[in-house]
Amino acid sequence: MHVAFVVHMAEGADAEALFSDEMKRETQAVVTSLEDAGKMGFSTSGIESKAGQVVQIVIVAKRDAPWIQRTLEIGEGVAGFQMVDVNIG
Repeated sequence: MHVAFVVHMAEGADAEALFSDEMKRETQAVVTSLEDAGKMGFSTSGIESKAGQVVQIVIVAKRDAPWIQRTLEIGEGVAGFQMVDVNIG
């Protein structure tokens, strides 16, 4: 089981600075744009970004979700996020 986080970044925020290289390596997190997530087969209908915001999709194993969630909760550039369980075959 995996978890996808739909992350709305505040205008001007650097999405690349959200997670350290170490965190991405340890959690094997996949961080992608909304457009690229759609190309990978994820349903992105109904997900819209507000003016000036960038939407990032973060996919991690369920066991690592609490670590990612805590990081998003304190992330300076995070305007909001939603967590969704997903099955990846």
